[in-house]
Amino acid sequence: MENFNWSQFSKRIFINTDLKTVYNAFTKSEELEKWFLSKALFFSKENEKLSSTENIVSESVYKWSWFAQNHFEEGSVIIANGIDYIEFTFAGNCKVQVQLSKVKNQTLVKLTQTEIPLDDNSKENIRLGCAFGWTFYLLNLKSVLEGGIDLRNKDTELIGVINN
Repeated sequence: MENFNWSQFSKRIFINTDLKTVYNAFTKSEELEKWFLSKALFFSKENEKLSSTENIVSESVYKWSWFAQNHFEEGSVIIANGIDYIEFTFAGNCKVQVQLSKVKNQTLVKLTQTEIPLDDNSKENIRLGCAFGWTFYLLNLKSVLEGGIDLRNKDTELIGVINN
């Protein structure tokens, strides 16, 4: 494992829908809550709450929570270009970039998480944990957008399963 890259990872998935639908799924609170979060709140840099139907913009800040998890995340949107690219802080000082592109009749989502610290706790909980989490949630995004089925466990009594 000496050549394993602990500081970043990328995940890619094709979704059979248009690019704008996928962009909205990452940039509107009401859409994020359909596949990723139990609650997504965004605020402008002036600390005004954004509408759940409004796309985020660069310099927005967020407060997120998940079903069946006692975990909350706060961070900031570095770039939201309104078309095909979003970058935000995540898991402390890490950065997540979401690049969307049209390939034939599908949208390719490439999610990259970078700047992962190299201490043992970060290697386990951020590098491995987030890579596992993003894999599930990107598959759930595909499921929701292509078939309307949300695969998440929303029961707080059922913990320790892969769909939390």
